[in-house]
Amino acid sequence: MSDKKKAPAAARGSNRTSAPDRATGGAGKRDAGASKAATAKKTVAKKAAGAPPRPLQSSGGAGKPDLAEVRARIDGIDHRIQTLIAERADWAHQVGRAKGKLAAAVDYYRPEREAQVLRRVVDRNDGPLSDEVLVRLFREIMSACLAQQEPLKIGFLGPEGTFSQQAVHKHFGHSARGLPLSSVEEVFDEVADGTADFGVVPVENSGQGTIQSTLDLFLTSPLMICGEVELRVHQYLLSRTGRLEDIERVYSHGLSLGQCRNWLRQHLPRAEKQAVVSNAEGVRRARSADDAAAIAGENAAHVYGMKVVAGPIEDRDDNTTRFLVIGRAAFPPSGNDRTSLLVFIRDQPGALYKILEPLARMGISMNRIESRPAHGGLWQYAFFIDVTGHVDESPLRDALGEIDDFAGEVRVLGSYPVAVP
Repeated sequence: MSDKKKAPAAARGSNRTSAPDRATGGAGKRDAGASKAATAKKTVAKKAAGAPPRPLQSSGGAGKPDLAEVRARIDGIDHRIQTLIAERADWAHQVGRAKGKLAAAVDYYRPEREAQVLRRVVDRNDGPLSDEVLVRLFREIMSACLAQQEPLKIGFLGPEGTFSQQAVHKHFGHSARGLPLSSVEEVFDEVADGTADFGVVPVENSGQGTIQSTLDLFLTSPLMICGEVELRVHQYLLSRTGRLEDIERVYSHGLSLGQCRNWLRQHLPRAEKQAVVSNAEGVRRARSADDAAAIAGENAAHVYGMKVVAGPIEDRDDNTTRFLVIGRAAFPPSGNDRTSLLVFIRDQPGALYKILEPLARMGISMNRIESRPAHGGLWQYAFFIDVTGHVDESPLRDALGEIDDFAGEVRVLGSYPVAVP
């Protein structure tokens, strides 16, 4: 913790100590109290910075710590953690004051800043908790601090209990206000008209590939990509009775049915498979009949009162879905960014090569390329291209200058922080 951050905390501790001293007129006691508070703050800062814990004395057998003392130590640590969280919330509020009066919560949100904070959390982590656990803890702290101004409103493919909702919580924390919507297209619409501050939409799966319907919406939407979320997806078979032998039909999103194709072929070869708009919608349908089941996340079982028949049942151990965060504005570089481009190519020999050659020559890695009908004319195509770097920084900025000379149109869909685990 820097000296600037320690000073206000020590000042607050000094004020709390000196208040009763003023009532008794004890100047010496006031100075001693302030000194004691300052020393305590330094001790807290040292321990918060990673000082190793002092070994506990054994009350019984050799090497066996006293349980009461262990619990007392934990209580003391909890108290310090709570104090530091409160201090962080105070400073977060000061950030809001420094920015002045802004229109809405979305104006206070800085995704590039959050990404930088979370990367430092990962860099500092020496265990025993995993990077993922610590990132989740810090995300929730930042989410709660930001909500002091006003909770962010985040649109997602609903209803409640979908993987899209899990992606919202992973990226924005539970203090954001989720808005469940009936389709991905409606998520785009609600963000575009300002009802939602941001939206979270699925774009590709590690096993099933790109979600074409999501990409197509970018062809005509003015929205920007502001972030990405990678969500490890576990699929569960849920039903009202919890018995596999009762199941005659299975509801789920088409992608989830595809992710569990081999398992379904082996265990429910005769059951009817029905694709619906979302996994949660499949659960809602399945809960009305004993012979129906749904494939969804385990959380959906708790939300809708269903029983887990089997799971996880996805065919791939690394089953992961990538989501995009969409918004109305672009953001500055975070230091580790990705840029999504939409390139319309003129119909001429070597056109695609001329687009890609500057990227290769300048050492820019291309993560994905996908072609889609351009909707502007028969047999005309647009290319969705993901590359490393931020559009405001070289070498990507220089490469885009060259690409503009060959392409019919180049649209930057967004430069955004690479997903933090």
